[in-house]
Amino acid sequence: MPSENRPNILLIMSDEHAPMFSGTYGHPLVQTPNMDRLAASGMTFNNAYCNSPLCMPSRMSFMTGRYIHHIGTWDNATPLASDAVTWAHLLRTVGYDVVLSGKQHFCGKDQLHGFRAQLARDLHAERSHGVIGWEKGTPPASRPWPGLQQAGPGTTEEIEVDDLVEAEALNYLRGAAHKNQPWALNVSFIAPHFPLVVPQRFWDLYPLNEIDLPKIPPGHLENQHPVYKRMRSMFGCVDFPEELVRRGRAGYYGLITYLDEKIGRLLDVLEETDQADNTIIIYTSDHGEMNGEHGMWRKSNFYEASVRVPLQITWPGHLPTEGKINEVVSLVDLIATVVDVAGASPVAPLDGESLLPLMRGEAESWKDEAFSEYLAHGVARPMGMLRRGKYKFNYSLGDSPELYNLEEDADEFHNLAADSAYQSILEELQARLFSHWDPVDLERRVRQSQKERLLIDGATGGEWRKFTTL
Repeated sequence: MPSENRPNILLIMSDEHAPMFSGTYGHPLVQTPNMDRLAASGMTFNNAYCNSPLCMPSRMSFMTGRYIHHIGTWDNATPLASDAVTWAHLLRTVGYDVVLSGKQHFCGKDQLHGFRAQLARDLHAERSHGVIGWEKGTPPASRPWPGLQQAGPGTTEEIEVDDLVEAEALNYLRGAAHKNQPWALNVSFIAPHFPLVVPQRFWDLYPLNEIDLPKIPPGHLENQHPVYKRMRSMFGCVDFPEELVRRGRAGYYGLITYLDEKIGRLLDVLEETDQADNTIIIYTSDHGEMNGEHGMWRKSNFYEASVRVPLQITWPGHLPTEGKINEVVSLVDLIATVVDVAGASPVAPLDGESLLPLMRGEAESWKDEAFSEYLAHGVARPMGMLRRGKYKFNYSLGDSPELYNLEEDADEFHNLAADSAYQSILEELQARLFSHWDPVDLERRVRQSQKERLLIDGATGGEWRKFTTL
């Protein structure tokens, strides 16, 4: 693509937004009018997945377009190597001005990883995350998770940072209208990540007596897969009172609408500065939030509310409007798309495939597949997921597998793994997963990394993970 025809790229990323909690994806309560705007002007993906349901690993996979077992960013305390090629590097090689406003959760001393500049603050990168070793297993939490007690109206440092991220992004967009080069702006918000505290006017949109409750059938938690029982215990996900559950969900819904309003202002400034027609706009999230479903909060598992993400892409004149994509995709495919749109050439293969042919209806076939893995706290051995077509296969080393038919069981209450009628499907998906993912070798690599980082922590008091924010 000639440089003069390359579009600008506005890549909006949220933190912990499960797509089913939005009006755009069908929720009856959650107000997301600006996601609706994106849906009307472009393509909305109904089955998009992150490649690891935890902030930093997911984001490092997103930055590189590679699976985390290829780049070694296991958890929230494993820095991405500074010589790892990112999409920011690739776009700069073909003339883009590539900048970041907000969170990408870079946990090492390198706070740019190819971006020319950080316009605002990466609050979560400013906080040092301790190394958690699997040798200790999954001990139960000493107290219930405090996130629901904190939920309510108000402000937090996270809100202040997101307001700054928006302001700096809007300033950049206004100035970018006069640039003589294409630009790629990654605007990354913390919302709707906990704490579940939101400004009063957003809290007021969701009266507690109108808040829906999680779907948890009788006996479900008692018969839940062992990996989730252990995780609920370690994360302090007790049987919270209904009032607290309603407060937590109200705070989450308010944060989603707060985020949606920021998306709208970004869209407005593109239109005001006459850049909308030459800008590809992308909205996604790094992972989801359980929001009380299956008795769980936060993420770190392969239930849909944790591992599935919103994905919307608009490109005036180049993509259909009001389009819905039901095929299975993941964030590594999004990065392959960004690189494709920019006309950049990777020096090493990406793990995803460009979505452009699929969105244009030109793909003769599509893999219809997404892979995700989890190698951090809450578990003590590797977990992997393969979504292929209507089936989802989950594997936790040392545990029995899970198999769900998501067309018939969207809420994932019926594990089909032990059903003889599904053994051929189970075996096919397990073989496909193991063809590129070795949990035994991966366990060795992760445990060795943990030992080395724990040793360094003990020797240096954690100084190797601390730095001055740029």
